[in-house]
Amino acid sequence: MNEIILFAVGLIVGAMNSIAGGGMLIGFPVLIATGLTPLIANATSSIIVLPGQITSAYGYRKYLRTVPRRYILLLIPCFIGGGMGALLLRSTPSDKFSALIPWLIFMAVILFVFQPFLHKQLNKHLHGPAKHRQRIQPLVLMGIAMLPISIYGGYFGAGYGFVMLALFGFTRLHDMHKINGMKNLAVIAVTSAGLICLWTSGLIDWHHGIFMAAGSAFGGYYGSVVTQRMSNHAVRVFVAVIGFGGVIYLALNSY
Repeated sequence: MNEIILFAVGLIVGAMNSIAGGGMLIGFPVLIATGLTPLIANATSSIIVLPGQITSAYGYRKYLRTVPRRYILLLIPCFIGGGMGALLLRSTPSDKFSALIPWLIFMAVILFVFQPFLHKQLNKHLHGPAKHRQRIQPLVLMGIAMLPISIYGGYFGAGYGFVMLALFGFTRLHDMHKINGMKNLAVIAVTSAGLICLWTSGLIDWHHGIFMAAGSAFGGYYGSVVTQRMSNHAVRVFVAVIGFGGVIYLALNSY
């Protein structure tokens, strides 16, 4: 019976991560409720999230094919940062950072909600006579910004997807589904690096992780399919609702 519940929760986690992120806001407390320590539950999340992000990225494949190839370079700092965060996790108890999580997610959601206005103002400064610099400079700045954020993603990934959605919103990817697809690839890079670093740490609970990972894989794919039938505005509203809901939930449990 517990395995069925874990699988069902994994479905929800995968679907939420596919649409906006924040799936482990539900998955993390469920793992705690099954008796896992916060540190083990946190480390186990990497194996839960990864399959769902892979199937979700596959679901967005027709949009990802139209994304300029240079954006793939942004996955490099994501992978490096994810590995660094996971290494920090191996030597840090989970209760040290739990109180900061609601505020981190809150800032990410605020940034995403006001992203269209910020994107318009940013373009005014970036557009100039040097067209080549216009195209390259924003990606360089994005890569620099993604490294510390990805360290957080490898350390405690709840809300990482919101930050990635906000950052990719500052690029020239104006379609919400393309942004979502790139966000999924960024999470794949972070969780893959984290899983490699945590594989032999003894912190991953494989029994809980495998069942939730199976559900996450199904939820990730079907979540991406459903999202593509929604308008960009509807997706943006849904992201904001999930984000603020996660902030309230974590705040109530942290303070």
